Amino acid sequence: MNDSQASTEDYDKPGDYEIRLWGHLDERWADRFAGLTIIREANGETLLTGPVVDQAALYGWLRKVRDLGMPLISVARVRGDQSHP
Repeated sequence: MNDSQASTEDYDKPGDYEIRLWGHLDERWADRFAGLTIIREANGETLLTGPVVDQAALYGWLRKVRDLGMPLISVARVRGDQSHP
């Protein structure tokens, strides 16, 4: 296995994630993403950041994004000082 890849054991552990969307998430949907920080960026994107307890929870967040019909740009697991407040 390549040393730069995370082991499969790490994928189902809690971690901080960034979910980047094309377009600004309207304030009326904030309750749907309670637990995540919503950052509306000047470039027209929305960044959802926060802790995710496991892969099932991550897929739950992604399902909510899909249900809104917002284009998904990226999903990234971030570590420590790389995450947004």
